[in-house]
Amino acid sequence: MPITQPPNLTNNEKRILQALLTKDKFSPEDLAKSAELNIEASMQSAFLLAEKGLCDVQETVTAIYKLTKEGEMYAQVSLPERQVINSITSPVSLSELKKKFPPQMVGIALGWLRKKKWVRIEGDMIIPEGKAEVEEDESILSKLKNGPLSDLRDAVKDLIKRNLVEKTEKKSRIITINAKGKALASAGLVIEEEIAQLTPTIITTGSWKNARIRPYDIHTPIKPVYGAKLHPYQRLINEMRQIFLEMGFTEIKGDIVQSSFWNFDALFQPQDHPAREMQDTFHLSTECDLPEVYIKPVKEMHESGSGISRGWGGKWSEDIARKQVLRTHTTAVTIKYLADHPDEPVKAFCIDRAYRREAIDPTHTPEFEQLEGVVMDKGVSFNHLLGCLTEFYHRMGFDEVRFRPGYFPYTEPSVEPEVYIESRGKWVELGGAGVFRKEVTSPLGIKYPVLAWGLGVSRVAMLRLGLKDLRELYQSDIDWLRKSTVV
Repeated sequence: MPITQPPNLTNNEKRILQALLTKDKFSPEDLAKSAELNIEASMQSAFLLAEKGLCDVQETVTAIYKLTKEGEMYAQVSLPERQVINSITSPVSLSELKKKFPPQMVGIALGWLRKKKWVRIEGDMIIPEGKAEVEEDESILSKLKNGPLSDLRDAVKDLIKRNLVEKTEKKSRIITINAKGKALASAGLVIEEEIAQLTPTIITTGSWKNARIRPYDIHTPIKPVYGAKLHPYQRLINEMRQIFLEMGFTEIKGDIVQSSFWNFDALFQPQDHPAREMQDTFHLSTECDLPEVYIKPVKEMHESGSGISRGWGGKWSEDIARKQVLRTHTTAVTIKYLADHPDEPVKAFCIDRAYRREAIDPTHTPEFEQLEGVVMDKGVSFNHLLGCLTEFYHRMGFDEVRFRPGYFPYTEPSVEPEVYIESRGKWVELGGAGVFRKEVTSPLGIKYPVLAWGLGVSRVAMLRLGLKDLRELYQSDIDWLRKSTVV
């Protein structure tokens, strides 16, 4: 029974089959030349023929190793540990060693000297021991001086980790025809003109009636197209901003570097408060001038309470207040804005980045976004604060909102807003809020109540985007960004 020609074989596939009949195996370049096609078209057709069981495409991946620029340098002069061990014949102090070699190189060399057991370290002394035989990594480095190699042993892994060798992969393909393909090609393949795309002219002239029309599989999955869009986190920040703008608030901005005065003292945080310690705050070596008009009232409030309270006692230091820090909260921005705008009414918010010396884990990062807001007017009360925050969280899509008592040095009463997450079956705390104490507002000349809050933007993002690790917001995961929904 004669072999029937598959109806879905394109002219390019026929050319490839005819070319494959001429010899046992082809490289992509040879096949393209023999079939009189470019490499891309010939390989596309070869892969299609392989899917139809008419040919075989074998792919081989070869690892290629070559020296980096740093590796080339050490290949010429030897590795740091070899240079150091060759320079010492008796115990030597670390300080003496740093006089002979750059400190950075000494640091690198010592680690490898100990690992290779060429020296032992006792206190500040480096003591040679044993024989410093040429090791495999040095042999590999020497071989690579003459050019890239493909067959190297495990020792190359250490050289790759040290950024002295880089690894690339070379793919090679061999295309061969199989028995089914030979039978089909030998039976005779007719290359005829075919229509790849219908045009108005082809339709009106009727030339399509006597022509071969290239078949299309309408069930073949199409390649997804990902349109340009904002990062999901930025979209969420924009949504928060829009909510407060619609509620009649003014957006404000401030400097990342703040004086301790605005970041702590103006907020009635004592100068010996734990939050000011090095383990919690990024302190800078610079200082700045203080606003003269506020120095005396803030000093008196801290030391004696100015008749409002007992203050914190002790002696308040201008030198400490002048020291600059990376702002630990955006409250430093809103309190300065209130001081510059002491007359009612004020409705302002700030969405910006804050910095704290946090250990990085699934729920903490050293820098994070915070949403800060203040309302200052005659007669505003704690109930207005709860109503404002409830409205915000409802607009953000959280149906159940509650508040539990909290403590902050600069607000009283204070609360921590929480929302209920159905999927987790629990309440999640999303920030802090309260009414500014008179110890905060009085020294700045603010006469009316101030409602204030600081909300964690990244925590809201984790809940809205279904993330379990805060670090995912900042990773360059292009697949996640492409598949994230816009709405």
